Amino acid sequence: MTVTFAQKKRLAYYEGYISIFINLVLFLLKFLVGRKVNSVAMMADAWHTLSDCLTSIIVVVGFWMASRPADSRHAFGHGRSESIASIIIGTLLAVVGFSFLYESVVKIIQRQGMGFSELAVIVFAVSAVMKEGLAQFAFWTARKTGAGSLRADAWHHRSDAVASVLIVAGVLFSQRLWWLDGVLGIGVSLLILHASYDIIRSSASYLMGEAPSDEKVDRVHSRVRKEFPQLDGIHHVHVHQYGDHHEVTAHLTVPGTMSVDEAHNIASRIEEIVEQEFNGDATVHVEPEKSEKDED
Repeated sequence: MTVTFAQKKRLAYYEGYISIFINLVLFLLKFLVGRKVNSVAMMADAWHTLSDCLTSIIVVVGFWMASRPADSRHAFGHGRSESIASIIIGTLLAVVGFSFLYESVVKIIQRQGMGFSELAVIVFAVSAVMKEGLAQFAFWTARKTGAGSLRADAWHHRSDAVASVLIVAGVLFSQRLWWLDGVLGIGVSLLILHASYDIIRSSASYLMGEAPSDEKVDRVHSRVRKEFPQLDGIHHVHVHQYGDHHEVTAHLTVPGTMSVDEAHNIASRIEEIVEQEFNGDATVHVEPEKSEKDED
């Protein structure tokens, strides 16, 4: 079943609002516990959780911007706002990751350990479960909507869940291994940086213009060949994505002796096929087939 943009927007808002509320509560708990036991890994994870809250705000704002209609300066709408939001999320993640990577290295150099706390174990264990739950919900909404920012938010949640598991391990074994807190802090930081890289890379690739999948192009070729076996098919298929709106261009080679009306009717039918496959507006450029005389 096709999901409309209004439905996608509603799902994104639900995910964003739920995430903001839960992350605010978890941030306060983690921050207070981390400060009490003097743990850089816990503090890093607390700020990581707060950054999850900020990224969820960006998800909501990004979808609000993407829902704005086309205007004189943006003829194809504002659909790419959602991908811009994804890059902002990735950048925030990178800042957090580098900051706590530095603090973790400093803590190892200064030989600072972590105090044991049963409260810390409980808080971070609960956090791991809740953040993985948020991740699963965000991944589900991302699959429903196809939104990169929701997928980015899901990985943000999951990286925080994994970080919380590492924190619990650090608390349980920190009494015998003083360096474990700093090492886990580095591990959490690298996890954050990896998520940041993946989010920025995929969103930037989308904004620069990704080629359509071979499977979808092959499906279009197959339908065109089946309906018009006398033609060689279409080529130079280009897809320009603006959120839910797609602009597709293609070239169609027809015999030079074909009438303009016939070529136009064929091109119009192929535009319908392309629009059905890519869910967007299509423009087919018709060009005559070169004869042996032309090639000479």
